[in-house]
Amino acid sequence: MLKTELVAKVANAADLTPRQANECVDSFVEQVTNALARGEQVALVGFGRFAIKHVAARQGRNPQTGQPLTIAARNSPTFKPGSQFKSAVAEGHNDV
Repeated sequence: MLKTELVAKVANAADLTPRQANECVDSFVEQVTNALARGEQVALVGFGRFAIKHVAARQGRNPQTGQPLTIAARNSPTFKPGSQFKSAVAEGHNDV
């Protein structure tokens, strides 16, 4: 599903105009992004948890030359699905 399709479904389900639904989707993404950038978690009960995982620096190799190199440490966003979300996906429900 693309963002435009998601916006259309949100607009239909919440009785919003497509512009209002687009603002809601954009705001949700912005708020999750901002919270993760501050090092916070975002937990939606039944859906899942967005969090940041610190990945330590490590040694790697340049695949072209074989020379060793250091891969920098970084923070990586993660998502852990909730139990209701997992079971709905596993059972193939369309009305979650």
